[in-house]
Amino acid sequence: MIIKSAEFIKSSTKLVQCPEDNLPEYAFLGRSNVGKSSLINMLTGRSKLAKTSATPGKTQTINHFILNKSWYIADLPGYGYAKVSKKIREDWQKMIENYILNRKNLMTLFLLIDSRHEPIESDIDFMNFLGIKYVPFARVFTKADKMKKQALEGIIEKHNNRLLENWEELPPLIVTSAEDKRGRDELLTYIEKSLDYFEKP
Repeated sequence: MIIKSAEFIKSSTKLVQCPEDNLPEYAFLGRSNVGKSSLINMLTGRSKLAKTSATPGKTQTINHFILNKSWYIADLPGYGYAKVSKKIREDWQKMIENYILNRKNLMTLFLLIDSRHEPIESDIDFMNFLGIKYVPFARVFTKADKMKKQALEGIIEKHNNRLLENWEELPPLIVTSAEDKRGRDELLTYIEKSLDYFEKP
């Protein structure tokens, strides 16, 4: 897939404020500072489309972008550590959960995981939650350029083994790097193949 256009649409704090659900949508979610905005910029080929920051919790709203005037990307607030109050983190969690469970045009949730870290229980719990609720998702390992090949393979194996304690079949997995553009073609191909399955709500 060739990205011919990528535009910011709007920021929303509630599901009802999101753009009309008449186009297929792909959401990006992960722990704070996992590299969501950098990955979106790499994917779209626009270096400043999504705002990046070294400070966890930079994304505080649901940010929508339209690609090729035919499908949406939703950049969701990160979960986990962020330099904000507990009340705000709880509000984010409610907003994210409401979006995930009720956004009718959501095709896939891309769950971003920092490839430098071994399995984190909050990530595992969240994936189990997605499985129970039948939310289609794919695991996207980020920052792969910071890992040597053997170490990266070892981390991924640990993640897979941890999931297989509860899952009969592993969710899709894509390894990426915003720095060397690793995984870009795989992500775009994944999206392109699913576009034909979209049915307007």
